[in-house]
Amino acid sequence: MSSGFEQLYIDVRHKEGRIYSDEEVLHLPDISGDHPHYAEWLLRKESCERLTLYFEKRLGLMKILEVGCGNGWLSHRLASINGYDVTGTDVNLSELCQAERVFSHIPYLQFIPGGIHAERLEEKGYDFIVFAASIQYFSSLKETIRQAMGKLKTNGEIHVLDSFFYKPREINVAKECTAKYYRDLGFSEMTEHYFHHSTDELNSFRFKTRYRPSFIKRLSNNKNPFPWFCIKK
Repeated sequence: MSSGFEQLYIDVRHKEGRIYSDEEVLHLPDISGDHPHYAEWLLRKESCERLTLYFEKRLGLMKILEVGCGNGWLSHRLASINGYDVTGTDVNLSELCQAERVFSHIPYLQFIPGGIHAERLEEKGYDFIVFAASIQYFSSLKETIRQAMGKLKTNGEIHVLDSFFYKPREINVAKECTAKYYRDLGFSEMTEHYFHHSTDELNSFRFKTRYRPSFIKRLSNNKNPFPWFCIKK
């Protein structure tokens, strides 16, 4: 990601009210009930708890890589699982620096700049790779999954959650909605960096849907609208 895009991304998050203080990041996904994104964080908390319960059932020393970790709140939560070593990576240095600052005292948790292409990431070194609310910033879903596969140990898993997926017939409408959203926000250029992926793109992989929202949940403001996919190596 270019520094120009990084600044654009940060500007957008400022406008959306999604830049958080160090104290807020430390406690995420818990946040004040009067915060404008409180309802959104309830959903993120739900998916975090679901993912954590899944990982807690796996015994032994496990290594997790979170791609697109942002301010590191989810990596922090996953690092609380006994026996787990967690690495968060992102191309956004601003939020990654905040993650390092806020969570420097947490054992078995580190942050590496550079995203999925970071040279310091281990080849075939991770049991689990997590894309949480980040896969929409990758232009090619298939290529991104293939790149992540190269970082997995034998029988490793990729988990994709907290992002919308669409049926092929829905994508054009979704793109129009995204363009309108960023246009109304005053950042039309952000549309070029936000991508809409179809569930059909996963068919070339061995995957399981661990959580599938109903149509009603997708339309409801207080129900989790995001699927959770587990892709096995």
